[in-house]
Amino acid sequence: MNSTTAHTVKSFDDDLRLLRSMIGEMGGLARSQVNEAITALLSHDVELAKRVVEADKRIDELEMEAESFAISIIARRSPLAQDLREVIAALKIGAVIERIGDYGKNIAKRVEALSSSGYRGASAGVEQIGSMASTLVDDAMRSFAERDPFLARAVSDGDEAIDDYYESLFQTLLGEIAEDPENTAPATHLIFIIKNLERIGDHATNIAEMVHYSATGEHLEDRPKGGDATGLSLPL
Repeated sequence: MNSTTAHTVKSFDDDLRLLRSMIGEMGGLARSQVNEAITALLSHDVELAKRVVEADKRIDELEMEAESFAISIIARRSPLAQDLREVIAALKIGAVIERIGDYGKNIAKRVEALSSSGYRGASAGVEQIGSMASTLVDDAMRSFAERDPFLARAVSDGDEAIDDYYESLFQTLLGEIAEDPENTAPATHLIFIIKNLERIGDHATNIAEMVHYSATGEHLEDRPKGGDATGLSLPL
């Protein structure tokens, strides 16, 4: 390898490291966004919820920066095979992380209404599904950082547990509405919150699927999708 080729390879490697770093930073911020939104919800901390909403802007900014940089890598380097898969995967993963941040923001926006309602139903269940979703995001981002297809597959498999827990919690909240109609408004807020958390699990799986394809060139087999309980009618 001559010096010019070696320099080009090193420059490209530097570009990939910087792109991975940008996506990794986004993932860390999105996970914090989800964790802090759940903390604000459970502690009825309206000020923390407002900070979560405000912090989402940084994720949006990073997503645009990462997208522009990924496109510039493709234009400048014309990567092939695994290198191209990695750049494209990072481009798509950035967009998915931005959506995870949006879900955290959406949860935080409901904190004030729930705090003022005095409703305390299903707190343990919301905390549990929040922890499950956060762990999946963490594992998905670790699979990305380590380019680990085996961990990526484990993330994809683990999303079923969130789907099942969501269905159970949804039915619990419907029962609380049926038992006392005064619970309708706050329980409905929680139904949308747990749906956001279930979708965060789905997005973590999407990240893992992209990591697996980037690392191996093979798509993970389609997994069975859980039923969408929100298709049921609410007693509003």
